[in-house]
Amino acid sequence: MTVEQITKVVYDAIDDKLGQDISIINIGAMSSLCDYFVIATAGSQRQVKAITDNVEDELTKLGIEPRGKEGHGAQNWILLDYGDVMVHVFDEESREYYKLEKLWADAPRVDVDTLA
Repeated sequence: MTVEQITKVVYDAIDDKLGQDISIINIGAMSSLCDYFVIATAGSQRQVKAITDNVEDELTKLGIEPRGKEGHGAQNWILLDYGDVMVHVFDEESREYYKLEKLWADAPRVDVDTLA
């Protein structure tokens, strides 16, 4: 699978669990950290966990496991690291506080419909 296909699976898994304000940011040209950030908001801490569990389930079906996970204890921001794709799911308050999109304001935004 290409990184773009993986990113699309992530987006769809978030959307399936009613994630809000889903952003895909191509940070690959600006950083060696990864190619894409996928950032989403959940309405509650339970929904943060439900969304990230769904992302993990959908990628596991494809034989793709996260390299790392952070935030499962607090559940106000969970990060799933898939190497070339990093998934950030926030509750509303945490997303507003951390403003990842602002930190990566120079990185291009990606329309999900352009992904393979």
